[in-house]
Amino acid sequence: MVVSEIMRASAMGKTSEKRILILTYWAYQDALIQTYTLPYVKIMAENPTLTLWLVCLQPADKPIGKNELETIQQSLAQMRIHLVLLRYIPWGLAGVFNTLRNVAALFFLMWRKRIDTIHAWATPAGGLGYLLARPFSRQLIIDSYEPHAEAMIENGTWQRGSLPFRILFWLEKKQTRYAHAVIAGSSGMREYAAIKYDRLFHEGFYVKPACVDLVLFDWTRKSEAWRTSLGLEGKRVGLYAGKFGGIYLDDDFFRWVTVAIRHWGDTFRLLLLTGHSDDEVQIFCAKHGIPEKFIIRKFVAHHEVPAYMAMADFAITPVKPVPSKRYCTPIKDGEYWAMGLPVIITKDISDDSDIIRQEQIGYVLQELNESEYLQSVKVIETLIGDPVIRAKIVQVANKYRSFEIARNVYRHVYPE
Repeated sequence: MVVSEIMRASAMGKTSEKRILILTYWAYQDALIQTYTLPYVKIMAENPTLTLWLVCLQPADKPIGKNELETIQQSLAQMRIHLVLLRYIPWGLAGVFNTLRNVAALFFLMWRKRIDTIHAWATPAGGLGYLLARPFSRQLIIDSYEPHAEAMIENGTWQRGSLPFRILFWLEKKQTRYAHAVIAGSSGMREYAAIKYDRLFHEGFYVKPACVDLVLFDWTRKSEAWRTSLGLEGKRVGLYAGKFGGIYLDDDFFRWVTVAIRHWGDTFRLLLLTGHSDDEVQIFCAKHGIPEKFIIRKFVAHHEVPAYMAMADFAITPVKPVPSKRYCTPIKDGEYWAMGLPVIITKDISDDSDIIRQEQIGYVLQELNESEYLQSVKVIETLIGDPVIRAKIVQVANKYRSFEIARNVYRHVYPE
């Protein structure tokens, strides 16, 4: 039954309980589950007709204690969410056998729990979802739908002719053509699917960006006392929450920092929220001649991030401007906007680069060179001098990153 048929059945009062298997490729403790998946699963659970089984892959180095697991399971069960933990072993002979064992376990779970819909998070899990759904004609929904195979080439992890790339790209095509609905992070994914996967979506295509908890990320919590505690009083504070390398800039980011220092001098500071060590950051600083005092590195829990973001005057999203990033949805942009921060971003990143340009709430780097870096600093200087800019940016966050966007999507995909 396709999504449009479900909607018609609902209108006729024939909607019955749906039993949904949610597939992910991450450990339960992983930030991608806790901040990028579980909040949406809980929104899905607001629909009383849905019963959900959430599958997480647990590597040996991320065990969950028995008592902790019981507490988690009891909490989720109150929302009709049942946690299923499967073992994860990396690629290799042991990994292949483990995957086959997991597939068998999921087939048995589908039969025992009478699963009628598979809801996969991202295309790697979607590939597994396709293999499970197709033999039994189950519905398949792909959430966080964006390119993964070609992204792995762009970040240098895979080669185009490699076996992992060919397998995943083939599965991306198969799941796209079979899926009853997809939930993309960017509107541009519709065109990508037509060109790369040979499916033009006339229906069953939804856009759900990375939404933000606007209560947790509250822009009014800005505190001069916090800034003073870190020696930021009277400083121009830029913020980056993330890492370097892979899909993110590294040397080019620190070249931007040197331009900001030349422009603002000793009044500039960079607040860096990252998992990289001090030593790793200092290697980049030494390479680009950046004195230590200009960068304040912190590693903080997610619930502490808003307090540190509140100390900043503006933020940076240094995603590499490679083709596949046009179809992703950076979580950090919504968090920056919720805190009222103007953002410097590279071009063609999701829908965000266009939003920043159209709403005039930051600067979009057209090239990675010193001229553009200097122009971005000058534009930011003008923006942060605007007394109403933070309130304007928070309105943008409400418009483009509210969880109500996700609720509306799931109401269409799974009508009561």
